[in-house]
Amino acid sequence: MAGTPVWSVDPRTGKQRERVAVEATPREVDQAVRAAHAARGALADRAARIAFLRAAADLLDASVTAVVETADAETALGAGRLTGELGRTTYQLRAVADAVEDGSYLDVRIDRADPALAPPRPELRRYKVPLGVVAVYAASNFPLAFSVPGGDTASALGAGCPVVVKAHPDHPATSELCASLLRRAAEATGLPADVVSVVQGFDAGLELVRHPLVTAAGFTGSVRGGRALFDAAAARPVPIPFHGELGSLNPVVVTPAAAAERAEEIGTGLAGSVTLGVGQFCVKPGLVLVPEGADGDALVGALVKALGETEPGVLLDHRMRENFIAGVRERAALPGVTAPVTPGPGGAHTVAAGCLTVAARGLLAEPEAYGTLLEECFGPVTVLVRYADQGEAAAVLALLPGNLTATLQLSAAECAGAAPEDTTPESAPAARLIGEVTRLAGRVVVNGWPTGVAVAPAQHHGGPYPASTSTSTSVGGTAIERWLRPVAYQSVPDPLLPPELREANPLGLPRLVTGTPAS
Repeated sequence: MAGTPVWSVDPRTGKQRERVAVEATPREVDQAVRAAHAARGALADRAARIAFLRAAADLLDASVTAVVETADAETALGAGRLTGELGRTTYQLRAVADAVEDGSYLDVRIDRADPALAPPRPELRRYKVPLGVVAVYAASNFPLAFSVPGGDTASALGAGCPVVVKAHPDHPATSELCASLLRRAAEATGLPADVVSVVQGFDAGLELVRHPLVTAAGFTGSVRGGRALFDAAAARPVPIPFHGELGSLNPVVVTPAAAAERAEEIGTGLAGSVTLGVGQFCVKPGLVLVPEGADGDALVGALVKALGETEPGVLLDHRMRENFIAGVRERAALPGVTAPVTPGPGGAHTVAAGCLTVAARGLLAEPEAYGTLLEECFGPVTVLVRYADQGEAAAVLALLPGNLTATLQLSAAECAGAAPEDTTPESAPAARLIGEVTRLAGRVVVNGWPTGVAVAPAQHHGGPYPASTSTSTSVGGTAIERWLRPVAYQSVPDPLLPPELREANPLGLPRLVTGTPAS
């Protein structure tokens, strides 16, 4: 096997497991993209896409043992977590198939001609068409749900776009296995295998986003890597949409009333959320505003106890482990920062969970000096900012960049009267908080935890930059919209219209006709 080898590595030992592939050359990337481009016509068949997505889900489910064993061997995420992730992945594929079958994603709209309007309105018919080849950049922390068979791939294929995935180096064997299953499913349902393919290697990622036949890209990863690809996508002779999920601090605000009501419950729940998946969730709560005083102290005590009882865990690779250890060391060295439970190395290949604390007044007095506390630290650590009053809490929130999520821990009384129009002393602070965090995040959580992103039509997984580079979601029913563009047809004779827009509606699609739902 000539070329630069791609190795599968066991993060539990740091040792190479097997040589999986070789890094794709520029010529091989070009071949993969051109093959995908040539296959796009086959994806125009909506029924074939639906059958393909469901067959892919079935084949992945039937291969659960091989997929989970391979993924665990090179991510150390554990069989239980990975089995659940595979179930989520196949549910997502079937959900996209259902959305394609329903047809609402095409957003068919018809406005009848009306010569009596000023100016007169011509006959207009509008729907959405696929963009073309989509580049997908797999995530490190979700080797299934946000990787080769994940949401970006599923939604792009559902839209009718062939996909070329740039595999993540942390799980190359899993990527190759899943790609082979998707390609088998394509062929089994009468589609070319090249509607989905995988390339490996860092340089392949740059070649992919620059390829003239690639029409859009989806990315899940770091701010640094995502911004480099985003800039490359924008710098092309013909720029393309780049839907990137980059980094998120996911702030939590605990009100004094909530701390008084259930300090232990909140502290224990926070520990579970911070350490879930060894702190490697993109929605891990990384900064928590906790009130000063006895109730806040009780919350911190419960958190410290739960973190202290958490066993050290293995991160996805040793580079991430080194970055985590260096990151928490840098943050802990800042003036006024203390570590009730010291995060850091837990063993030769593991890390220990922990938390850091800082007073809001110190952070606000010199925010530039504490900048790293306001950045994501990938791994099992969170920063507690102890605030004296609502003004300090609001001032800290005003320093934060965009986030995927923001969470509020409220009391029962605050929840009972949290409508914005309610101005009672008890409910007004909660209503203001909802408004303050809404500007920060794409998903607002109350009295829960952000870890876990349900695949549902109303879901939004994205947020203001740097959480993401677009206003779209990468999870849920509207994720498919990223890979489509609208086209309007004016005064086009019915026989010349696409079937989706013809008067008889031969495909039975839902549509709006001059503002009225019809089918």
